[in-house]
Amino acid sequence: MRPLDSLAKVCGDVRPGEPAEGVLGVVPSLVAAPRTVAEAADVMRVAAELELSVVPRGAETRLDWGAPPRRCDLLVDTYRLDALVEHVSGDLVVKAQAGMPLDRLGETLADHGQRLALDVPLPGSTVGGTIATGAAGPLRSLYGTPRDLIIGLTIVRADGRVARSGGKVVKNVAGYDLGRLFCGSFGTLGLIVEATFRLHPLPAARAWVTRAVGGPDEAYEAVQSVLHSPVAPSAVEYLSPGVVGVLLEGVPEGVSARAQQTTDLLGGEARTSESAPQGWGEYPVGTTLIDVTAPPTALSPMLTVLENVPGAGEPVTVTWSGSGNGHVGLPAGLAPAEAAGVLTALRAVLARYRGVAVVRYAPRDVRDELDFWGPVPPMALMRRVKDQFDPDHRLSPGRFVGGI
Repeated sequence: MRPLDSLAKVCGDVRPGEPAEGVLGVVPSLVAAPRTVAEAADVMRVAAELELSVVPRGAETRLDWGAPPRRCDLLVDTYRLDALVEHVSGDLVVKAQAGMPLDRLGETLADHGQRLALDVPLPGSTVGGTIATGAAGPLRSLYGTPRDLIIGLTIVRADGRVARSGGKVVKNVAGYDLGRLFCGSFGTLGLIVEATFRLHPLPAARAWVTRAVGGPDEAYEAVQSVLHSPVAPSAVEYLSPGVVGVLLEGVPEGVSARAQQTTDLLGGEARTSESAPQGWGEYPVGTTLIDVTAPPTALSPMLTVLENVPGAGEPVTVTWSGSGNGHVGLPAGLAPAEAAGVLTALRAVLARYRGVAVVRYAPRDVRDELDFWGPVPPMALMRRVKDQFDPDHRLSPGRFVGGI
């Protein structure tokens, strides 16, 4: 029996893949869109029986992150798994299926005065895709990334078995490590089908304080002055070409007073606004995106390295969070070898702070010149985890670090 016929017996939406659905150029042979968790489990079970490689797909907002899969026999589309399973507003907990867009989830929660404190930069991003890539925006400074907000996860393993961890009460931490394990796993360990998050109340008021800075040292001093102050920001961001922005949240009176304190701290031409500055919560402009993580003290040296990149017709752009996470956008004018040189220089300066730089996406001609992941000390442990969850290496093969 053909794989298409076998899958059609357990899933109502199965069809041949199309060239436009290629994952970084690798066209799927088949596409299946399960409607329920049980149907998703049956799809994965049949895929295991037929030894099909499987790549999950959400809204495609980050499907170009990471490396191309070595093969893609079956693309599992989660767009039909988009239900809000449960919202216990009194416990500040929500459970949603993997295909639910975060912006739609946010609208539902806002009606109850609550939010999932993840301001991901790409509209339309789904619950599952955000977890699989570990994506987060400026609010990560205070609330962390998806792995810090997940309290329960439901996944389908490579063999089709459904596994659940955690619970729906914030203080229940059973299985929490499984939630952390799947954050940033790029679909290599299993198919995420449902997630339970802890929520936070919506703030009654918000204000942004911004100030233009003249160079790397001034940017560093401005960020540090806020981080070591009592103003309790929800986020602190450096935005190219030279702006430091601070987000303050809370009750109106408190936000107003803290905004004045922040303005006094930053001095100069610091201004307060009820709207976010340009570029807030967005990825920097560029055809190559690099994710950087290092202590906040690495900001000035990193900006110094990126100030004058040879061969760039346009400036390198940067967004940097006060938590020590950020992104670098390399312009299209850089030749592949030049882009590789920038990445090498960036990793060298970040290494002095035990920081890392990971390429998220790049044009095809540049991609071949770049070491996407850089040094990964726990590689042996990661391979053992992969062997345990996906012994046949059929899930998103080659998408993750070390060819996992």
